[in-house]
Amino acid sequence: MRFEEYRATIMSALTQLLPSSQDYSGFKQNWRRDLISGITVGIVALPLALAFGITTGAGAQAGLITAIFAGLVAAIFGGSRFQVSGPTGAMTVVLVPIVSKYGISSLAPLGIVAGAIIIAAGLLRAGNLINKTPWPVMEGFTLGIAMVIGLQQVPIALDFQKAKGSHTLLVAIDTARHALSAGLHWGAISLVIFTLAVKFSYPHVAHRLHIKVHIPASFIAIVLATIVSQLFAMKVSRVGNLPSKIFAYATPHFHNLSFSVLLIAGIEIALLGAIESLLSARVADQMAHIQEPSEKYQPNRELLGQGLATMVASLFGGMPATGAIARTSVNVRSGAKSRMAAVFHALFLVLVVLLLNPVISHVPTAALAGVLIGTSYRIASPANLKELLKTTPLNIATIAVTSLAVLFIDLIWGIAIGTIFYFAMTRIFKGLQR
Repeated sequence: MRFEEYRATIMSALTQLLPSSQDYSGFKQNWRRDLISGITVGIVALPLALAFGITTGAGAQAGLITAIFAGLVAAIFGGSRFQVSGPTGAMTVVLVPIVSKYGISSLAPLGIVAGAIIIAAGLLRAGNLINKTPWPVMEGFTLGIAMVIGLQQVPIALDFQKAKGSHTLLVAIDTARHALSAGLHWGAISLVIFTLAVKFSYPHVAHRLHIKVHIPASFIAIVLATIVSQLFAMKVSRVGNLPSKIFAYATPHFHNLSFSVLLIAGIEIALLGAIESLLSARVADQMAHIQEPSEKYQPNRELLGQGLATMVASLFGGMPATGAIARTSVNVRSGAKSRMAAVFHALFLVLVVLLLNPVISHVPTAALAGVLIGTSYRIASPANLKELLKTTPLNIATIAVTSLAVLFIDLIWGIAIGTIFYFAMTRIFKGLQR
């Protein structure tokens, strides 16, 4: 009898981690909202996917593949109604040094290992651990990511060959120094400035002109930058033609990497994928004002879906993915009602790839760098930083320590150092108060 009860408990737990018809309840009533939200998110995701793919070193096509496959798989198997997954700035922070050191071919095997680890974490019900991470650590983590994303754009913004090395800060400094010695590429720099100007001014212009149709500022900036570069025949680097077999299966070659590299890099990618996805899903529920426990995101199922998404995307020429806070927030603000919005977002990107490949090829990479520099500014959010400076000295110190650890070491060490610092100082302060 105990065996039957144990078996029933396991089956019930596994059932909760799998898709069901309840995931799509209300679809007939809300499909129009989900469709509009999906297209809106797709427009936002397009330039970001191209930019993150190029930044990683895997190419624009890898970014698009990741957005499509990861977005679709995570939408179906994940634990959030609103989550939109794909390539993210945080993941590029981890992947850039890996690709620089081991090459693009390392992404497929590492994606499979990382995906398997994330799935195992979901099956072991480790999803709730994210709620125990102190909020100052997460704020510092976010600030550190913003700084690293901005620094990663230096070679692309200057349209200059990236300096050797795997540390983002040192590579940015060396690249800028070499570019200054060789002579700055003012065409690329002007496109970066133009893109940033459009990105930050368009919302105000749209408001003054009473434009009711919501078109993401990043998309407008990319379109205008591409038109300007074509009209003036600017000699700048461009995305180029995407391969005709963009959805080709990529055979993973595990023998090209040592066991220690597979394990350590796989764990690092998995930790980041899990942390960022769960944070994004939690933020989505808060934005959507979800109160009913039955409607809130399921953290362990979310891990299962993200693990599968990373594995599938990596097997088809993409790279490890996570839940994307920016795209997820756009999804919620656009009125999404179910996970079908994320499915529509993936399908929209498929149509873009199939129909607009010739157009995408003319997009200047400097404009994509401008979009990501603007994104890093928004992530850092100076207004939010001012509010954070009004909090307690311990929280301020934790944010500073975490962000600097992310910048000078890496993301995972940043979280670890920030968490240890926070709890150690909390204990010290309590001891002094006795």
